[in-house]
Amino acid sequence: MGALSALEAALEHRMAALWGRVLGKESVELLNALHAECDSNAVVCAEGRVLVPNAYDVALADGVHEELNRRGGRVGQAITDSLARHAERHGYEWAGPLAVHIARSDDVPNGRYRVASRVMPHVRADGFPHASGG
Repeated sequence: MGALSALEAALEHRMAALWGRVLGKESVELLNALHAECDSNAVVCAEGRVLVPNAYDVALADGVHEELNRRGGRVGQAITDSLARHAERHGYEWAGPLAVHIARSDDVPNGRYRVASRVMPHVRADGFPHASGG
């Protein structure tokens, strides 16, 4: 297992380096902030079972949001993938389907980004009256 952990750590380090080259230092800080948000809201439910929030909101300052838009949709997927790998490495379980929502915000306190998380329970399709049958 040690070799696998080392490989995962090396891949994560390369991903962080790539983020740093593509989007600068702020993107690596954003990934670290998402990982920290996940870690700080982890709840031990039973022995060996740790649940974490599954919905993450990332509010970006205008300039940062515009830069991400220039990079295309792959950046959002890369952010989500990084968070998923982080949780897997730590053995976390999501409280429901993982969702990362990235939005522009005029009131980001540090001028770059703000990260928040919450539990968004899975909603079954039959919970919507118009979703069932033809």
